[in-house]
Amino acid sequence: MFENIEFANPEFFWLLLSLPLALLWYFFKRKNEMASLRISSIKGFTVKSWASKLKPVLLGIRLLALAAIITALARPQTEDISTRTKTTKGIDIVMAIDVSSSMLARDLKPDRLTALKEVAADFIEGRPNDRIGLVSYAAESYTKTPITSDKAIVLNSLEEITYGVLEDGTAIGMGLATSVNRLKESKAISKVIILLTDGVNNSGFIEPRTAADLAVEFGIKTYTIGIGTNGNALSPIAYNRDGSYRYGMRQVEIDEELLEEIANVTGGKYFRATDNESLEAIYDEINKLEKTEIEEFKYYKYEEKFRPLIFLAGILLLLEWGLRNSIFKSFI
Repeated sequence: MFENIEFANPEFFWLLLSLPLALLWYFFKRKNEMASLRISSIKGFTVKSWASKLKPVLLGIRLLALAAIITALARPQTEDISTRTKTTKGIDIVMAIDVSSSMLARDLKPDRLTALKEVAADFIEGRPNDRIGLVSYAAESYTKTPITSDKAIVLNSLEEITYGVLEDGTAIGMGLATSVNRLKESKAISKVIILLTDGVNNSGFIEPRTAADLAVEFGIKTYTIGIGTNGNALSPIAYNRDGSYRYGMRQVEIDEELLEEIANVTGGKYFRATDNESLEAIYDEINKLEKTEIEEFKYYKYEEKFRPLIFLAGILLLLEWGLRNSIFKSFI
């Protein structure tokens, strides 16, 4: 009953100091009230009674009752905070992923696209309060997953992203414009695009700068990531007879100037990932830059525990009154 007890008015415990004073006052008063008579012998007056010896018990019962009342005044209570309501002002995020053939290059392990999907999956799982969507682009673009709070759907869609669904090429403007289209109607407190590519814009009918202007118009921040090592990278150059890729060294070319411009114009930031570790660090940094605002309301339920103490004090006082007016009546 008294586990995890807290006291709302602990200052009343100072009154417990009065109990020892009451005890001293009782014995001092009793001593002064006792009369003395000098006689040669008290042999004929000796009366042995257990009641007279137990008379101080009445004082003890009364002091216990007072202690219980003082403790009740301190308001013992338990606190229950198990019920809570959380309101989240999340962020809507669209991840635009380049799925051109160059994303199969093996300068990241096991290749760029697989490494990206692994890091992006961790990023998605680390954003439980946000809505996330996926856009794939190569020579054209399409929405893989509209923005949703169902992370299972997003993760499954991310796993399904692969090369070969779209015509080969790199349409950065198309990928960015499709992402803007997914977010333009969003009412989220913050709207973010994470656009990743490993090449230069060479396809599509929407210029990247035009798409960036659209992002600015709708208040959408864009983080751009250039993926791939500087120089040459082991990349698919042809098909073998069995349909597998033949790999060879190929020049890596990333339009970093364009990616920096898109990021700066929209209020985002440009990153360069040259290996698995730097790619992971980039997503960690974006995760820190885009904090979700959480407003939490806690409801406290207090259960008062003073009633048993008042009940106990009442019983003790009744007991003391009953004993005083029955067994100990002739000794008072």
